[in-house]
Amino acid sequence: MILTLLVCGLALIALVLVGLFVFGLRRRLIQRSGGTFDCSLRWEAPEKGDTSGKGWGYGVARYNGDRVEWYRVFSYAPRPRRVLERSAIEVVDRRAPDGEEELALLSDAIVLGCLHRGVRLELAMSEDALTGFLAWLEAAPPGQRVNVA
Repeated sequence: MILTLLVCGLALIALVLVGLFVFGLRRRLIQRSGGTFDCSLRWEAPEKGDTSGKGWGYGVARYNGDRVEWYRVFSYAPRPRRVLERSAIEVVDRRAPDGEEELALLSDAIVLGCLHRGVRLELAMSEDALTGFLAWLEAAPPGQRVNVA
């Protein structure tokens, strides 16, 4: 009986360690090509004034040509959860987190309200990441429409 419990306990510990290793390996593979930053995302965000903190997902965003690929941190999926195309992103507002959002987001985050193909979304990132993101948006090739508020 004790041997069975010991084997089950060791198997459970090994399973947890393998799971943590896979999380770390996945993040390393995402960051390998460079151009990544921590970024929380709220897809189909409510209109201004809703600071409940609901709907935010913590993730890592990666620049890939004219796209930003967003990966959830707590996922084993090898593909990005959302892909945002530079030509379809329209920045509509910028604000500091308010209310319960302050608890749901990283401490230095700034919330950027955007439209992507008619869907309202919000991205929360650090000041440095925001500067890079806005520079990437404005560096669109000639002839592409980019709307930055």
